Amino acid sequence: MTRDVALITGASRGIGAAVAIRLAQDGYDIWLNYRSNHEAAQEVARQIADLQRRCVLLPFDVSDDAAAAEALGPLLKEQTPYILVNNAGINRDGLLFWMSRKDWKDVLDASLDGFYHVTSRVVGLMMQKKRGRIVNIVSTSGQTGMPGQVNYSAAKAGLIGATKALAKEVARSGVLVNAVSPGFIETDMTKDLPKADLLKMVPLRRFGTAAEVAGAVAFLCSDDAAYVTGHVLNVNGGIHV
Repeated sequence: MTRDVALITGASRGIGAAVAIRLAQDGYDIWLNYRSNHEAAQEVARQIADLQRRCVLLPFDVSDDAAAAEALGPLLKEQTPYILVNNAGINRDGLLFWMSRKDWKDVLDASLDGFYHVTSRVVGLMMQKKRGRIVNIVSTSGQTGMPGQVNYSAAKAGLIGATKALAKEVARSGVLVNAVSPGFIETDMTKDLPKADLLKMVPLRRFGTAAEVAGAVAFLCSDDAAYVTGHVLNVNGGIHV
């Protein structure tokens, strides 16, 4: 029997890896996208195999439309994912008046072009099937704005807007579109931040874990969330309510 598939972008480490493993635990086969960290991706695939689930590795840069087409095209001819998690993203922090055009564009390309290149290829197939879940990983930075992250804040705010608009476009076709918005999470992207200072901003007085974010994604992909669409689920310890 063919199992339902979850496609996760940016899933070789951090939140993406945790989401892939959690959805495998929940019974899904995994299409695991990553850009370049082959060793980390293979380790995630090994953990998924240990769960008796299939994992297809898809090394491509989501900001590259041709690469996305080449990687996804053959698979989508055979099967439509039930779940798409758009997690791929990068940060290039710095004050705007010092920010290069490349740092601006690279961040927006990864989040917004990446969303378009993958989602536009999958969502029509989901609509034909009359079923599907799309979860976009956004950020508290996109809700409140973060000094030194104008590019990242803009990218994630744009993705929140895309989530809400797409949810309205596809609801009648049985496809649900939501976002999960992490705050400060223990990942490689936050390891160099001044943790002691940042914890003062968090009512729960700790950073979250990638597994906690993955749990929120799993909920939005579950039958318990069958009447939830266009929603941004905060996982931030109370930093933004």
